[in-house]
Amino acid sequence: MNIKRQKLIRLTLSYLVIAIMFAIILYPVLWIIGSSFNPGQSLSGSQIIPENATLAHYQELFDLKQSDYLYWYWNSLKISLATMALTVILVSFTAYTFSRYRFVGRKNGLLTFLILQMIPNFAALIAIFILALLTGLIDTHLGLILVYVGGQIPMNTWLMKGYLDTIPKELDESAKIDGAGHMRIFIQIVMPLAKPIIAVVALFSFIAPFADFIIASILLRTEQKYTLAVGLYNMVAKQFGAEFTTFAAGSVLIAIPIAILFLSFQRFFVSGLTAGGTKG
Repeated sequence: MNIKRQKLIRLTLSYLVIAIMFAIILYPVLWIIGSSFNPGQSLSGSQIIPENATLAHYQELFDLKQSDYLYWYWNSLKISLATMALTVILVSFTAYTFSRYRFVGRKNGLLTFLILQMIPNFAALIAIFILALLTGLIDTHLGLILVYVGGQIPMNTWLMKGYLDTIPKELDESAKIDGAGHMRIFIQIVMPLAKPIIAVVALFSFIAPFADFIIASILLRTEQKYTLAVGLYNMVAKQFGAEFTTFAAGSVLIAIPIAILFLSFQRFFVSGLTAGGTKG
C-alpha cells in the first residue's frame, strides 16, 4: 500500500505541476486573443471573453488604406523563408565538413563557433549598422537576411554536427567503395538520414526573424519595408491613439505560419533535438 500511495502522490504532483505550467502559459495567450475581439483601442476595459466581440480590428489590419499590416506580414514571411533556406543549406555544408573531415584549424573553428554562439546579434548592433551602411544595405531586406543567416550559423552548426556524428561513418566508406563521390554521399546518404535535425534547424531559423525587433528596427527605415515586430511596435508606441487591441489582433495572426511549420515538422523534433545533443 505504501508503494501504491507513493506512486499516487508522485502522479498527482506531476499532474499538478503540469496543470500549473499549462495555466501560466495559456493565460496570457487567452488574454491576447480576447483583447483582439474587444471593441475600442484601450486594454483598460478588455476582457478574456468580450461582451461585444468584434472583428473590426482584423478587418482594419487587412485594409491597405488603414494599415500596412499585409506588407509587414509579407516582409516577415519573405525574410523568414529566405533565412530558413540559406541557413539550412549553409549549416548543412558546414556541419558536414566539421563532422566528417579532419583539417588544419578544425578545432579552432569549432571553438570560434562556440564563442560566437554565446554572443547575441544585438550585442554587435554598432558593427552591424556600420557594415550595412558601408555596403549600402540599410533599409533593405537583403541586409537583414544576411545578418540573420550569419547569426544562425554558429549555434545550428554545433547542433547539426552533434547529430551527424551519430550517423555511422561506415555508410560513407561503403558508398566510396561503390564509387560515390563526396557530394553524392552528402546529398543521397547523409542528408536523408539527417531530416530530423534539418527540421529543427529550419524551424529555429524561421522563427528568429519573426521574433526579432532590435536588429530590424535598426536597419529598416521605410514603413512598408517593416517586419511585423517593428510595424506592430509602432502601433503601440504612438504618442496619441496607441492601438493596443489592433496590436493584439496582429499578434494573434503571427502564430499562424509558425504553427503550420511546427505541425508539419513535429514528427522530426524529438529525435532531432535529443540526438543533436548526444555528441559535440
